Amino acid sequence: MVLGLPQRPQGGQRVSLTRRTFLKIGGLTIAGIALKPAYTLLSAPSASVGTTPRKRWAMLIELRACLEKERCTDCIEACHKLHNVPAFQHAKDEIKWIWTSPFKEVFPEQVHQFTKKEVRARPVLVLCNHCENPPCVPVCPTKATFKREDGIVMMDYHRCIGCRYCMAACPYGARSFNWKDPRPAIKEINRTYPTRTKGVVEKCSFCEERLAKGLIPACVEACKEKGLYFGDLNDPDSELRKILETRYVLQRKPSIGTRPSVYYLV
Repeated sequence: MVLGLPQRPQGGQRVSLTRRTFLKIGGLTIAGIALKPAYTLLSAPSASVGTTPRKRWAMLIELRACLEKERCTDCIEACHKLHNVPAFQHAKDEIKWIWTSPFKEVFPEQVHQFTKKEVRARPVLVLCNHCENPPCVPVCPTKATFKREDGIVMMDYHRCIGCRYCMAACPYGARSFNWKDPRPAIKEINRTYPTRTKGVVEKCSFCEERLAKGLIPACVEACKEKGLYFGDLNDPDSELRKILETRYVLQRKPSIGTRPSVYYLV
């Protein structure tokens, strides 16, 4: 076909296809091709329709079982070894993902003048609470700390600029800052998990890399006393959910409205 020459369609009628008409038709055709995938995507049914609710991960720590074996640190060692948490000699440089603190510091709202001395000094296992309303997230200027749909509060080490706003915002002291290169202080580096660098914040991640493989967190797996439970809050049939609905449990600083995902069975 030669542009500008009369064409003869069926029926014997003669029409003239000018260059302008050709460009209009071609443009509409290309636009139609380009828009088709988008239209198909927009017209497709939503993936959320008819599906089960998203998971909401949580942990339960049974205080009596956790303290059954005096000075047991199996869960701490498992976590720190897996995640390349450095062991600095000086407390000012300490990096911790999971550790113990006295009961009176963990639950200041639960202690009164008649609380037993042994209870006040009792070591309680603590970690990032993966709050439903995490105050650390909105203060981060680079979005290095963020909350996933399953409730896990994460850290993107590459985005972290070391401003430590998240540390100031966290009411639980659950974050650590690398004042120096942590790698020389790691006894044996786990090559399957990234190490951090000087100038970044780090914390517990609920072992999200293990959850992706269908495994439970390393600390839960390592507890010989079976004092740690982990499960989906949105699953009414999960063991964790059933315990929460039938037993008395504590949360850290419930009055501030962060709604922690770590519970304590007393």
